[in-house]
Amino acid sequence: MDICNGYMAGYYVFFENSSSNPYLIRRIEELNKTASGNVEAKVVCFYRRRDISHSLIQLADKHAKEEKEEEKESPLEAELTDKQKHQLRHRELFLSRQYESLPATHIRGKCSVALLNETEAVLSYLDKEDTFFYSLVYDPTQKTLLADKGEIRVGPRFQADVPDMLQEGESDEWDQSKLEEKLWDPDCPLSSKQIDQFLVVARAVGTFARALDCSSSVRQPSLHTSAAAASRDITLFHAMDTLHRHGYDLSSALSVLVPSGGPVLCRDEMEEWSASEAAMFEEALEKYGKDFNDIRQDFLPWKSLTSIIEYYYMWKTTDRYVQQKRLKAAEAESKLKQVYIPTYNKPNPNQISVTNGKMATVNGAGPGAYHAAGGGRACESCYSMQSAQWYSWGPPNMQCRLCVSCWMYWKKYGGLKMPSRPRSRGHGPRQSSHMVPVRNSGSPKSSTKTKQAFLLQATRLTKLARHMCRDIIRLRRAARRPFVAPSIPNFCLMTHTHARTHTHTHTAPLLHLDTPLFTPPRCLRPPPPPPPPCLSLSLFLLYCIILLLLFWFLYSPRFQ
Repeated sequence: MDICNGYMAGYYVFFENSSSNPYLIRRIEELNKTASGNVEAKVVCFYRRRDISHSLIQLADKHAKEEKEEEKESPLEAELTDKQKHQLRHRELFLSRQYESLPATHIRGKCSVALLNETEAVLSYLDKEDTFFYSLVYDPTQKTLLADKGEIRVGPRFQADVPDMLQEGESDEWDQSKLEEKLWDPDCPLSSKQIDQFLVVARAVGTFARALDCSSSVRQPSLHTSAAAASRDITLFHAMDTLHRHGYDLSSALSVLVPSGGPVLCRDEMEEWSASEAAMFEEALEKYGKDFNDIRQDFLPWKSLTSIIEYYYMWKTTDRYVQQKRLKAAEAESKLKQVYIPTYNKPNPNQISVTNGKMATVNGAGPGAYHAAGGGRACESCYSMQSAQWYSWGPPNMQCRLCVSCWMYWKKYGGLKMPSRPRSRGHGPRQSSHMVPVRNSGSPKSSTKTKQAFLLQATRLTKLARHMCRDIIRLRRAARRPFVAPSIPNFCLMTHTHARTHTHTHTAPLLHLDTPLFTPPRCLRPPPPPPPPCLSLSLFLLYCIILLLLFWFLYSPRFQ
């Protein structure tokens, strides 16, 4: 078996869910064999920058900027070029708590994902192949970003201030009594046998106290369970503390164990928690692991964080923990340890095949379409004109292509190598069908341009009416309600007409003042007098002929 093609739990791998989209980055948690014989991988999801919203990207960039301001920026980070910053964004991922099951046959290789290390230079991630980093946790359901709880506390912010070394003979100014408190003296006057006898008396008092307590008798009805609870560390700590506070005097310490009100009952978190709370804690621990903040927030909000942590370490000493550990070990034995996935060598549907020296089908655009429209185009990423193999990239109508190396970069890192196309190249920037330069961003969606256009061609009479009636009617306001004719008084229109003709009387003296220079548009003319009957019939026939010609022009196959 080839070691490179063997995959186990804990590996970071590439998954392919689409032939044209970039790979998915996942971490294998389990390998399970289904009833049909296929192998499925339970994986943890990682998201790229292109997978989350723009507002969250701005929040992530702000968080990274604040982190840099708190630390001393290294010279390597200050010398990053635009290309390196562009490619560094392709290496950034966002961890999530989301799990999903994917077929193991969709695995396309291994990668490496690590928590962002503040002590390393960011260029180290670019120097390593198939290496990614993350620093934030993305919640796809709540659409939020949070800092990872597993942050490694390395760097100048987490260094202790070490005082200077004392010179020989110099006294220490620290008061030891204020720095620590003595809880037990190993050189006490009591012997080990006397101390053990006192602890036996303390356990007996604790057992008797549980018999008198109603809640404890219900939880622990048998003498055996009560004695076991009384022998826990909380009882022994109380007994030794009592003995130390009374100067290791046995008679004085015994009187404190059984005061006048009754025996002292000491209970820890294991006794304070109910059975239902313990079951909820085990369920939360199975879901979140040792993330005690999330356990408290989602499952046990009435418990303090200190109580939950203390209960966890006590729970690890019980038989319940040992039993669950054995069950998990048995389940792990029944699951697959490793799976072998052969190298995927099937041709990609986006691959551009060459037939008789011409480009073949590209994204379903039809035979020879790529050769006719984009056969001489360069790679959209590295601008190379030669490649052993080409791949179609982006919408079919744009007919863009990538070379082999840039296609693999797109599939692995989810972007193009260059941030934008330089202007100084001989072939110039690529332009759309409307002569608008299209910027090469990291996604093919941004290059989509429509080929449909709308052109309004006005007649000369309409253009003249716009200039002649500019001071009478506001065309922009009239355009808001195109189906309602503007109300213009007749005297305003006649006054406007007389004013226009009066200015031309010196050049056309034979022109009557009542004769307008032009016929106003239909929406501006006053309603005409009713025409004679013969005129109405002729207009009706003319309208019918125009309508027939219009329908014939619109629905005739010759003009389709």
